[in-house]
Amino acid sequence: MRKYFGTDGIRKIAGSELTPELSYKVAKATAYVLNKNKGSRPTILIGRDTRISGTLIESAMVAGFLSCGAYVISLGTVPTPAVAYLTRTLKSDAGVVISASHNSFEFNGIKFFSNKGIKFSDSVEEEIERVMDSEDLKDYYVKNENIGVLVEDKSLINEYVDFIYDIFKNKIKVSNDFKACLDCANGATYKVAKMVYDKLNINYDIISDNPNGININDNCGSTHLEKLKDHVIQNKCNIGFAYDGDGDRCLAVDEKGNTIDGDKIMALLADYLKKNDKLSKDTLVATVMSNLGLSKFAEENNINLVRTKVGDRYVVAEMLENGYNLGGEQSGHIILLDYNPTGDGILTSLMVIACLLEKDMQVSESLKIINIYPQVLVNAKVKEDRKNDYMIDIEIKKAIETLEKEFEGNGRVLIRPSGTEPLVRVMIEGSDKNIITEKATELANFIEERLSA
Repeated sequence: MRKYFGTDGIRKIAGSELTPELSYKVAKATAYVLNKNKGSRPTILIGRDTRISGTLIESAMVAGFLSCGAYVISLGTVPTPAVAYLTRTLKSDAGVVISASHNSFEFNGIKFFSNKGIKFSDSVEEEIERVMDSEDLKDYYVKNENIGVLVEDKSLINEYVDFIYDIFKNKIKVSNDFKACLDCANGATYKVAKMVYDKLNINYDIISDNPNGININDNCGSTHLEKLKDHVIQNKCNIGFAYDGDGDRCLAVDEKGNTIDGDKIMALLADYLKKNDKLSKDTLVATVMSNLGLSKFAEENNINLVRTKVGDRYVVAEMLENGYNLGGEQSGHIILLDYNPTGDGILTSLMVIACLLEKDMQVSESLKIINIYPQVLVNAKVKEDRKNDYMIDIEIKKAIETLEKEFEGNGRVLIRPSGTEPLVRVMIEGSDKNIITEKATELANFIEERLSA
């Protein structure tokens, strides 16, 4: 089990857990590894979301990078996909984003991107962890002209804006009758979303775009859609989009205020790309958490659905390895690999608009292509060192197999350990929500009973 990195970088309570000391240490170790692998001074981009702790962690990380001789470019407040894009196009050695994504403001996190614009592999993160606690790092430093250099260049965000604009300048031509609403979660998209939508001349309202350091994701954004739903209905918007705190996720609501999750967005885009002969190998990549309804949609439309384990990094890895160009997660990480090798909320929202304009119908009508099955997720609290034991406990295995047979053909049972908490997650899909809730709760209680002692 890894000591520092979780399923999406490092994420902890800022100040007490994600301390300046830890931030400095991980930055120094990363620069050390990059320097060793490259054989010369690495160039590293760094960006952050709007959390009050962002500048504290950035300052500590910059000190760690410079102590190992890195050349660091600070981008200021920018979305995660902008860092990924700029790291790749500027041919930097790495990019780092300081963000805790959809979590509340007291959390913060650190995630890294390689020079290809994709997240560091498990093996690179493991090497960084090894160096962090080694004697190599403890006694390593540079001096004189080898000390690192920091520059600030907030204008680089314009290159990302131009990149998005170039994709859609000939795809999106909307009249004043069309209006979108953007919920920026008081996060990293609050400026750049305006820049992009203004440049494309799209009529839009914008909410949750006044960050104060502590209101990021606070009853807004992709994890709290109520405010967006109300605005869309009251202001007669055609569609509403909700980004998360760092801008790599996008969920939506239709003109009636109904939720459009990542599975529905993937179905909409897969249908759009396939009909335009642009869905690579007629394949869509999703995780094991995606709804059974997405599988049924794929079958009915002659689309191959490939599933990976949970985490957008695994979706991207599958896409890169096999040449697929569309994938994502139910949570709203949508990867359009022809453009950016990471989830990109703004890009996703614009691709949805392009799709809707071609269909020329209400959003709610266009989504009738997919029927989402009721899905229930119940957590079993277990001991940290026993959260994988459900796979070997004979009685639990028997209970799981019984449920799987019960739902075979018209439902699905998925059991998996949490990557960040002492939990085993029990997910069941089926046609009757009351029944699957009862069955999921029974199994979760049984797992908790056997693995919590």
